[in-house]
Amino acid sequence: MQAVSAFFEAYARALEHYDTKSIAYLYNIPCSFLADDTTTVFNDMSRLEGFFNTGAGFYRQFGIAHVRHELWSRREWTEKIINVKVNWRYMDVFNNPIYSCDYQYVLKLDKHDQWKIVMSVSLNEKQHMEEWKRNSTMAH
Repeated sequence: MQAVSAFFEAYARALEHYDTKSIAYLYNIPCSFLADDTTTVFNDMSRLEGFFNTGAGFYRQFGIAHVRHELWSRREWTEKIINVKVNWRYMDVFNNPIYSCDYQYVLKLDKHDQWKIVMSVSLNEKQHMEEWKRNSTMAH
């Protein structure tokens, strides 16, 4: 569990620094992103990094400065494949909450025994982000 926690700590640090190259490095190629309304498969590291560049632009624009994660569950499917549920919390520079969301990840050990994400499933990020944007618009 400690290696998985360290993996997501590295992910959170990369998000805070808008380090899209490091974020992309945490993914296996190919990898899949699923949400209720989209399915995206990446077979190319540069396209994946471009996808994260778009997200980093959003984070900058909306003042996300701190990212925290909490591992909610971990299931070993095999010795080299695990399923992890993570709650992400995004905060501004003053550590005020912006929004939080839940993801499920399928991680697989690569040939160097490093965890890599093969599938990322957004359970509610779009809904929570839209709710936050609505509420912050009404407050201004």
